[in-house]
Amino acid sequence: MNRRGPRHFAKLVFALSDGDEPADTDMVRFQDRVLAADPGDELLTLWRRRLTAWDFETSPAWSETSPRTPERRTEVYERLAFDAGLRKAFDTVVPVRTEPGPVTISREFQPWYTHEQAANRSFYWTSYERLLRRKAWSDAAVSGLEEAAHAVVERLADPTRDTPYGARGLVVGYVQSGKTANFTGVMAKAVDAGYRLVIVLGGTLNLLRGQTQRRLDMELIGRENILGAAAANDPDALVGVDYQDDEDWPGKFVSFGARPSMLDAFDIERLTSRDRDYMSLERGISALEFKKANPALPLYDPANLHTTPARVMVVKKNKSVLEKLVRDLRKFGPALGEIPALIIDDESDQASVNTTDPRKSEAGTVTRTAINDQISKLLQLLPRAQYVGYTATPFANVFIDPGDEKDIFPRDFLISLPRPVGYMGVQDFHDLDGTEDGASSAEEKHVRGIDDSTGDRLQEALDAFVLTGALKLYRAEHGVDEEPFRHHTMLVHESVRMAEHTALAQRITTLWHNSAYTGPEGHARLADLFEQDVRVTADDSLPTPTTYADLKPYVHESRRLINRGGTPVIIVNGESERDYSQPDLDFDRTPNVWKILVGGTKLSRGFTVEGLTISYYRRTTQQADTLMQMGRWFGFRPGYRDLVRLYIGREEQLGRSRSAKTVDLYEAFEAICRDEEAFRTELARYAPLVDGHPQVTPAQIPPLVAQHLPWLKPSARNKMFNAELVEVRSAGVWQEPTAYPEDPDSLRHNTECWEPILGALSPTAVSLAVEGGPRFDARLGTVSHRDLLTVLCDLRWSIPEQFSPHLEFLLGAGQEPVTIDDWVVVTPMQTSARGNEARVLGHGPFSLAHRTRRRSNAFGAIRDPKHVAASMRLAGVPELTGNAAVEQYVRPRRGALVLYPVVESEPRTLPDGSVDPRDLVMAFTFVAPRSSVEPQRPLIRFRTIDSSRQDAVVIDRADPRS
Repeated sequence: MNRRGPRHFAKLVFALSDGDEPADTDMVRFQDRVLAADPGDELLTLWRRRLTAWDFETSPAWSETSPRTPERRTEVYERLAFDAGLRKAFDTVVPVRTEPGPVTISREFQPWYTHEQAANRSFYWTSYERLLRRKAWSDAAVSGLEEAAHAVVERLADPTRDTPYGARGLVVGYVQSGKTANFTGVMAKAVDAGYRLVIVLGGTLNLLRGQTQRRLDMELIGRENILGAAAANDPDALVGVDYQDDEDWPGKFVSFGARPSMLDAFDIERLTSRDRDYMSLERGISALEFKKANPALPLYDPANLHTTPARVMVVKKNKSVLEKLVRDLRKFGPALGEIPALIIDDESDQASVNTTDPRKSEAGTVTRTAINDQISKLLQLLPRAQYVGYTATPFANVFIDPGDEKDIFPRDFLISLPRPVGYMGVQDFHDLDGTEDGASSAEEKHVRGIDDSTGDRLQEALDAFVLTGALKLYRAEHGVDEEPFRHHTMLVHESVRMAEHTALAQRITTLWHNSAYTGPEGHARLADLFEQDVRVTADDSLPTPTTYADLKPYVHESRRLINRGGTPVIIVNGESERDYSQPDLDFDRTPNVWKILVGGTKLSRGFTVEGLTISYYRRTTQQADTLMQMGRWFGFRPGYRDLVRLYIGREEQLGRSRSAKTVDLYEAFEAICRDEEAFRTELARYAPLVDGHPQVTPAQIPPLVAQHLPWLKPSARNKMFNAELVEVRSAGVWQEPTAYPEDPDSLRHNTECWEPILGALSPTAVSLAVEGGPRFDARLGTVSHRDLLTVLCDLRWSIPEQFSPHLEFLLGAGQEPVTIDDWVVVTPMQTSARGNEARVLGHGPFSLAHRTRRRSNAFGAIRDPKHVAASMRLAGVPELTGNAAVEQYVRPRRGALVLYPVVESEPRTLPDGSVDPRDLVMAFTFVAPRSSVEPQRPLIRFRTIDSSRQDAVVIDRADPRS
């Protein structure tokens, strides 16, 4: 059943049993066993694993239902021939997991890597899967990883195909979210399938490269492949092994029980080790020669491929190292054309992207940066090489010129991984749908702002570091798994300048020694912080002392561990490798790293700061991907998630000139979170096939990149290429323009445009609500689609290209065949004491909404969350049910528009009592009816841009109605 899907269970059991005939009572007893089983029951464990795997399996030959759905589970039960009682029993103990899976944008490809084929050749994948389960990964997590890894491998070229083809792909995860686990799974499946040369580009530092090498050696390559022909029980075999001083060797390293080649599998030979990057081959060119079982056939023929060892190397992104590799490969000549190779590029938006200005290249040529040039040469030397980049910040990669066939643009596929269970990301520090009133719960729990009113709060951050360390020690003694508490770190990031790091480290050291943690003054501060902050936000499910007195004994040990070696601080910066060879930076070899890390850029980009609990961040940048990568506080925090604190600048200067503007770093992270989620949401919308064909290809992705803050670009300009988004068809989707003008004349013009709409609104308010949702009062009116277009076409914007693709869509919906008849316009009325009312152009009164621009000419959120559900229902969204006041307005071809008269400060009033239109922003949100997009019609449309205007990311339309 593993390989061919679920089958009639009772018949299969009978066929394998010694009984004369099947009995009905057997299935009854089986059902009783399922219901009575303990969570750790071996039989229940097997069924939970198998049902979850079937739930997650993508496009299996045995099913046409979607994965992770009740429909898939129902089909599984039908194939198993389970009755209603047994179905109910399994639904109770193994509920269907319906969270989203990976989202894939892909070219059409020739299927070759079926689930049956994956099961037939799965030596290294099976070993890796067993390891993940030993590490307490859940069935859903393992199945989710297999689902995502399978999606990558099936889009690579068949390693046994006669005609060589090199696929190019990109996998997008989240910062610190376990991308290494994904590409380890991809490597396991790829070598099982026949790829025989794997090159992992593992960062720009030996420290990062070594981390990746160790991880692969421990979880994929295994003891027997590391030892080679030496016996695992021979003490002399350990001499010279690069892990002999590693406390996890050999116990935590994968073991197959014997060399894989002795188990009807194949060995993996390492061409790099933990401490040694790729060098000119020590064994000469023979180290890369593949011995063929049948010399008359090419290496990629199955007769040769599945018996020859695979070679794996983890290589630093360094020009000289990559030049050595290219030079050695060239010695093989035409034989390279027979090698199925896989290149995994970790942090592929760093160093790998060609940042040379194409305008500076001679006509017909491409000038490349050093690393990009070497990667390009590798791909040319290995015609069967597949390239898969991994990153959490994909914008630089999708802005690569797709017309450059020698570059790394992901022309074949782009896969967005789901947010892992237990992951702590941007959403956990920002309440994205919070209203203007009051602080968000996420901010209250984890964020501590730094501005002129608070002072620098550095002492408080140090106190929090000591206090949370004590709490970890307390929890470890009270039954919580202490492995996540092995390391305890604090990150301080204020500048990229090395001289400033030294001064900051000295300031922290002085502050530390003056903190009086052993005296009454220090304990008084810690007790106050514990009572006012840490205990208030503590997770009730984890052991936490009720008083500081109970925690005080652990404070001494926390302070001792942090100050071990005579200093609590480590500086992490520099350009040479020796700057990173400090023992306390090696989280693998050092038993307990309890330190404060001070640094800049090198603290990001693949460097995992283990045990990170307190972050102190005040460094600005103008690139969204750079800023996001600085978020080392993202990741998995088992056992101490509630203790995580982010001290972040709320008033920081952008640049060093006196005229430089002041920005809010917390707000900037919120903006890029919105950018990122918008990107992922758009991918999910366009991922479903239309008539069996993709709606978009990866080459059409760049226009989906959003930008909420004008000063915070998605990526550096030299990583972006031009694209024009002409239209976004957004039926049934909440849309929220935010780039309204600031100048008084434009504000007055826009307000006057809305005058006919204001006159169409009812004089009295009605109460709107949906079932189970909040209730609010609003004035309503209906206007024809043509009348609304007259308004929308005449509006002015601070960023016209933000709204023009939506306007293009709405204009098309008014042409034959017309798909939108009219709109219901909603103007919410505030009932809170804080709300105020005013007339607008003689109409009204209307409630004025208070919103603030995000230190730019664009707002953050316009909507009030309690207005969303009813508005969606007014636009005909069928999943909701409204009250009578809502339902009477619902029509099949009617959209909903919510109009928010917005003021940013106290507005002026005209003699007739109306608000001065020069002080009014007529903001709006809208939901187009689903009738406006045909079900089988692609949702977006693109236009080729003028290649001579290569400085523009998006080309503005001169007239959106033309």
